[in-house]
Amino acid sequence: MKAFVTVIGKDTVGVIARVSGLCAQLGINVEDVTQSVLQGMFAMIMLVDLSACTVTSAELHTAFDKLGDEMGMKINLTRQEVFDAMHTI
Repeated sequence: MKAFVTVIGKDTVGVIARVSGLCAQLGINVEDVTQSVLQGMFAMIMLVDLSACTVTSAELHTAFDKLGDEMGMKINLTRQEVFDAMHTI
């Protein structure tokens, strides 16, 4: 199962390391990443594979929410099939 992880907030040192580190702890494989800094704001989209994830969906969302709060950033996780359904006419 694939998903998109988006991270948005004020640019700080270690954002990529902390988010990818959490993914590694939870058994999530990062397949692709794009990131940019726009006028001091950090934006990143990660395509991840959840097939070996070691926690439930609720625990996964809680973990990303907690990390986002700690970093002062917004982290969202959207499963690919949900994203595809939202953008299909």
